[in-house]
Amino acid sequence: MVAGKDLQPDGPERRLQDLGIQLPAAPTPFGTYVEALQTGKLLFLSGMLPVVDHKPKYLGRLGKELDVEAGRDAVYTAALGALATAKQYLGSLDRITRVVRLGVFMATHGDFLDQPKVADAVSDLFRDIFGIEKASVRLVIGVASLPLGMPVELEVIFEVAD
Repeated sequence: MVAGKDLQPDGPERRLQDLGIQLPAAPTPFGTYVEALQTGKLLFLSGMLPVVDHKPKYLGRLGKELDVEAGRDAVYTAALGALATAKQYLGSLDRITRVVRLGVFMATHGDFLDQPKVADAVSDLFRDIFGIEKASVRLVIGVASLPLGMPVELEVIFEVAD
């Protein structure tokens, strides 16, 4: 039950249950900003980092301290935080009508070229939860560093129902 209503039979909340995914507590800011802001039908999330209990799960750069699998787990962790933030703000993920944009920023070293493989971990998760028909556009970028030395940061924009 969500806010006194039955879950949508094929909605994101039901898919999370079916996949056995429990969302963590929504992350809290590391600075002076809000985690989510809605304007019109768009919900913008602040950069989502791979944190658990306000502590980095991973530190370092892909291609040096971390490999592709660690990167995939890092973006998956950040994605769960994004979902928890959206749920806290909206009350239910069933209000999300589409994933509009997914930006995956990765701190990389040297000639690391597997950014798409890392980013696919969050794209696959969102596909499994929201459905392929609600897949987003995606931007994947390798950078020299990210906040607090973390390896990944996600930018997520959802379209939501009134």
